[in-house]
Amino acid sequence: MQHSRLTIRAVRAVPVILPMTYTLGTSAAIVREAPLLLLDLETEEGITGRAWQFCYTPAAAAAIVHMLDDAVSAVRGDVLDPAAVWDKLTKRYTLIGVQGIVRMAMAMVDIAGWDAQAIAAGLPLATYLGAASRPIPAYNSCGLGLMSPAAVADEAEKLLAGGFRAMKLRLGYATLAEDIAAVRAVRKRLPDDILIMTDYNQALCVDEALARGRALDGEGVCWIEEPIRHDDYAGCAKLAAAIDTPVQIGENFSLVYDMEKALAANACDVVMPDLERIGGVTGWQRAARLAQSAGIKMSSHLYPEVSAHLLAATPTAHWLEYVDWINAVVEQPLRIVDGHAVPVDQPGNGLRWNESAVRKFRMP
Repeated sequence: MQHSRLTIRAVRAVPVILPMTYTLGTSAAIVREAPLLLLDLETEEGITGRAWQFCYTPAAAAAIVHMLDDAVSAVRGDVLDPAAVWDKLTKRYTLIGVQGIVRMAMAMVDIAGWDAQAIAAGLPLATYLGAASRPIPAYNSCGLGLMSPAAVADEAEKLLAGGFRAMKLRLGYATLAEDIAAVRAVRKRLPDDILIMTDYNQALCVDEALARGRALDGEGVCWIEEPIRHDDYAGCAKLAAAIDTPVQIGENFSLVYDMEKALAANACDVVMPDLERIGGVTGWQRAARLAQSAGIKMSSHLYPEVSAHLLAATPTAHWLEYVDWINAVVEQPLRIVDGHAVPVDQPGNGLRWNESAVRKFRMP
C-alpha cells in the first residue's frame, strides 16, 4: 500500500499496572497484575499512533521507556514508513541484537506506526492491510491456572461470559493424574461444544511430555501448547510426530527467523506468534506469508485488539487469544460476540486511551 507522508516527531510512553480479573497461575509463575506500557507515537502532521506492551515485570517498563527514547532519537524527522524504520533501527542495534528490551521498543514503534498510517488513510488497520475487517474466532485466556479440579471448573464456567466458545487451560501439575483431573473437571462442567486449549508453559522434559501428550490424546483437547522448552525444536518435532493432539508453539519466536527454523524442523502442527516478539505488524506480515507458504494455521498470542486486525489479513488465520488486561484504560474494549472478536470499527487499530483511567493506574 502507499503510505501517507507522515513524519516522526516524538513518543510518549506511560507505564500502568492493572489488576487482572483472574489470577494467572502457570507452571512458571503466579501473575496477579499486568504491568503495561502505553505508547503514543506523535507525528508532525498531528496524527498519533498507539500501541501497548505487556512488560512482565514493572522494572521492565522503565527499561523499555529508555530504549524507546533512544530508538526515536534515531528516527525523529524520518518519514513514517514502518518497514524502513524497522530496518534502520535493526542496523542501529546490530551489535546489541534485536532481542529483549530492544525488540520490545522497536515493536511498539512499529505497531504505533502502522496505526498512524491507517488513521491517516481513514481505514481500519485490517482494511489498510488489504483485508476486510471481520469477526475472528476467539478463545478466553484470562484464567484457568493451576488450581483444584473444583476451582478450575468453577472458573471455566465464568469464562463463558461474553459468548466464548473456547478457552485455555493451564497444565503442568506435579503429576499426569492431576493434569487429567483438571481437564476432565473442566470438560464435565462445560457444554460439549466448548473447545479447550491446553498450555504447559514449557514445564516438561521431552519424555514426560510424550507421556502426558499421549494421555491427553484421549481427552479431546484442541492443542497442547509449549509442553517443553520453547526453542527445543528437535524435541518438539519428536512430540508432534508421536502424539495425535496438535502441538502448538510460537509465542516465543524471536522474529520470523525462529519461525523459519521451527517449521523447517517440523516442530509443530500450528503456530501462534506473539505480536511483540515476532516484530510488530511488519514482522507479523512476514510470519503470515511464511505460514501461508507452509500451509500451517496461525493464531495470535496476547494483544487481541491489534491481533484481530492482523488475523483478518492472515491467509491461514486460526484463533485469537483473548485477554482483557487493557480494558480498564481504553475507551472501547474489544467486543466478543458469539465467540468471535469484533474489531473496533474506526480508523487504525482501535486503541484510544481513557486518560482518567490511565492516571488512576499509572505506576508510581
